[in-house]
Amino acid sequence: MNINRSVDLPSFEVRFASLFRQGFGFAFPCDSQGHVDLDSLSERARSNYFYARAMVGRENAVPVVRPLAPVSANAHH
Repeated sequence: MNINRSVDLPSFEVRFASLFRQGFGFAFPCDSQGHVDLDSLSERARSNYFYARAMVGRENAVPVVRPLAPVSANAHH
């Protein structure tokens, strides 16, 4: 039995940049509107997401939704 399934990879991420450490922060897969599918996150990622949201203005900047770079199946490094 051969079952072909299409896996929908997120094409956007919502990013909470650190206010104090350049290059640090949190990023989570989301849709184009910034909605995160909480059910698809691991328990740890879900906890980090809630923390990042709670710390906006204290430790994290306002979140920004941005497109992810496409992943090439032929990419070799």
